[in-house]
Amino acid sequence: MAEISAALVKELREKSGAGMMDCKKALAETGGNLEAAVDWLRKKGLAAAAKKAGRVAAEGLVALAVESGRGALVEVNSETDFVARNEVFQSFAANVAKLALKSDGDLEKLKAAAYPGTGRTVADELTHLISTIGENMNLRRVAILESPRGIIGSYIHSAAAPGLGKIGVLVAIESAAPADKLDGIAKQLAMHVAAANPQAVSREGLDAAAIERERAVLADQARASGKSEDIVAKMVEGRLRKFYEEVCLVDQVFVIDGESRVAQAIERAAKAAGQPITVKGFARFALGEGIEKGQTDFAAEVAAAAGH
Repeated sequence: MAEISAALVKELREKSGAGMMDCKKALAETGGNLEAAVDWLRKKGLAAAAKKAGRVAAEGLVALAVESGRGALVEVNSETDFVARNEVFQSFAANVAKLALKSDGDLEKLKAAAYPGTGRTVADELTHLISTIGENMNLRRVAILESPRGIIGSYIHSAAAPGLGKIGVLVAIESAAPADKLDGIAKQLAMHVAAANPQAVSREGLDAAAIERERAVLADQARASGKSEDIVAKMVEGRLRKFYEEVCLVDQVFVIDGESRVAQAIERAAKAAGQPITVKGFARFALGEGIEKGQTDFAAEVAAAAGH
């Protein structure tokens, strides 16, 4: 059998858009003949994945996995919500979330990880899915959260299946209290983060430059009222407090009761648990956030397809 060089595999991959393992197999099956390998991939439906790669994938699923004080979030995109309800796609997203627990939050490392039972990497399995299901898909991002001296709270909103949905949240809780004393507040905080979308746990976690920009804008607005500088300074501080209440987790109104601040809810939970409770961090993925979705004219598409 002809020796299959890495350069030849790379060339076939660029030519066909198929995954690395599929390209190696195609070349092995065709004795290293590049054109025959392309045909082999086309017959298997694997080369077709390249044609779908340019299409916007803003639907899909957010998946999470939690294990022994460690949590992982991943976002796997598809073109349509219909595919998000596909059991094969859901299984892939759930498996990738479990694999992500060992990825250190490195997306490329996760893509290069071996996908169980296939002999393919995660990236190549995704290419295989694109060919099988017929839509563009993308493993977009991954986040890891750890709490070795506490627990990880989690919540999935609009769940399609356990651990799969439209919004996924992880919250790292640090405390010497037993896990069963922390589960309730951890889940509630995760639900709160899903609903309120804070930028940071506390003021200290906010970007200093962002605070200064906000302060400058508020100062200009206050000066426009014609007040003296000492009054302006007081107005700015008051409005900054309002800003913190909007973006800092501990300063926000707790969505569970709609009255107390999150910091007060944590204090109550700590008193009940008999140990201090600290929120060390959180991660929140909302499906498709930041992806520009193209506006399509369905009637125009039909007319174009009909040749008008």
